[in-house]
Amino acid sequence: MSDMTVSREADTVWVEREAFIDRIPRSVAMLFLFVVVVGIWDLVTRAGWVSPIILPTPAETLRDLIFVGQNLVTGGYMLDALWTTTLTVFWGFLIATCIGFSLGVLVGETKFGERAVMPYLVAIDTMPKVAFAPLFIAWLGFDIASKVALAAFIATFPIVVATAAGLYAANENERMLFKSIGASRLQTLLRLKLPTGLPYLFTGLKIASVGVMAGAIMGEFLGGGKGFGALIRQSASQMNTPRVFALILYLSLLGLALYFIVVWAQRRFVFWNKTDRPGGLV
Repeated sequence: MSDMTVSREADTVWVEREAFIDRIPRSVAMLFLFVVVVGIWDLVTRAGWVSPIILPTPAETLRDLIFVGQNLVTGGYMLDALWTTTLTVFWGFLIATCIGFSLGVLVGETKFGERAVMPYLVAIDTMPKVAFAPLFIAWLGFDIASKVALAAFIATFPIVVATAAGLYAANENERMLFKSIGASRLQTLLRLKLPTGLPYLFTGLKIASVGVMAGAIMGEFLGGGKGFGALIRQSASQMNTPRVFALILYLSLLGLALYFIVVWAQRRFVFWNKTDRPGGLV
């Protein structure tokens, strides 16, 4: 057979395999992957290839998951810690959204913002964020304010970039049309650039929803006080690895909740954008 025939057959096999995978329900695929990962995890721990101090068994992790869940349901001390972390994430995300959107408009709408402000924002974003934690603690203390500040600090930059990119999304013909009908700069911004740039903005918000979780936990982990980050630090200091895993898994649920709230808002307010999105999660 010629190379071209072999290539066509390979392409056909690839297409058929992709079509078969597309027919598998997502829930089945996710369940299959979960079973495989847990099975490998259990095999590695049972065989003793990894120390239980480093990686607990799935059964040990499940016991702590149940313990943490019972503590949360019964209103124990972990519920108070979760509420503290939730408040930190909420306020950090809200502040990051306000500051990031404002700076994004400044960068996207003005030459001063693009040439003078943006380079400083990029320089600050390249710095290691964890290095700012002691500064926020020194300025704002060990209370929730320093954790909110760090969370907002980490989550702001993606919103700035996404907002500025969204304001550039309107094509030249649309801009010329608004200019020809005498629309002011503010009218063009509100009626053309912002609606066109909403998909970009929500992309930045989804990235920020992940970053704000990292900032909140980092602040709690380093700065003491209450919160799930403090519980993780305490459990790690006691070498209670199953408890650490359990707390991290519950935190992931909080992060997913925030992420899907942003996804819901995007589908609610950007319903006209029918572009296919990979993975179906956005």
